[in-house]
Amino acid sequence: MTLAVTGGIGSGKSLVCSILGRNGFPVYDSDSRTKDLYLSVPGLSGRISDALGIDLCRPDGTLDRAGLAAVVFSDPDKLRLLESIVYPEVKTDFLKWKENTPEDCIWVVMESAVILEKPFFRDLIDKVLLVDAPVKLRLERTMERDRSDAETVGRRMANQRLFTDISEGRHRPDADFVIVNDGDESSLERKVEAFCRNILPTK
Repeated sequence: MTLAVTGGIGSGKSLVCSILGRNGFPVYDSDSRTKDLYLSVPGLSGRISDALGIDLCRPDGTLDRAGLAAVVFSDPDKLRLLESIVYPEVKTDFLKWKENTPEDCIWVVMESAVILEKPFFRDLIDKVLLVDAPVKLRLERTMERDRSDAETVGRRMANQRLFTDISEGRHRPDADFVIVNDGDESSLERKVEAFCRNILPTK
C-alpha cells in the first residue's frame, strides 16, 4: 500500500519522510526523482521545449530548469502543459520504483506536495498524511532554512494557497491523517514514531 505524505513549505513534510525512512518505510521523493527524470528520460527536455515553444535545452542537452521555472510559474496554461508531459513519466517511474521495494513491506511512502491538488496521482495512493503547522511558524522555518526574507518566502507560500487555507482553518483537507508539527524536531519525531506504531506496521 502507498501512503502519500504532503504539506506546504515549512511544514516539515520532508523531515516526516526522513523519520518514516528511518523507521523502515521506503520513501519516494517526487521532487528529486522528477529532477532525475529530466536527465534520464531520453528526449524529455526536447519534448518539453517543443511543447512550450521555447528552447530550454542547454548545449549539453540537459534541461535549463531555472529557465523552465521562470516560464511555467508565470503562465498557468504552460504549467498545465508541462504537467501533462512530466506527470506520466513520474507515475511510470514511481511504479517501477515500487516494484523494486522489499516484498515484505506493507507500506511505501510517496512524498508529494501536489497530491491534494492533482488527481492524476490519486489512483496510486491508498492513504494521505498531511503535515501541517501554523502559517507564521512555516514562514519562520523557511526563512531560517533558506536564509530568505519574509517577502521572498511569502511569494512562494502564495503559490501554495491551499496549504495556507488548510493551516488557517478555511479549508478541510482531503487527507486520512494529519500530523501538526508545531513543536521542535524531537516532538515531531515522537509523533511520527507513534503514527508508525499505531497506524503503519512495517510487517
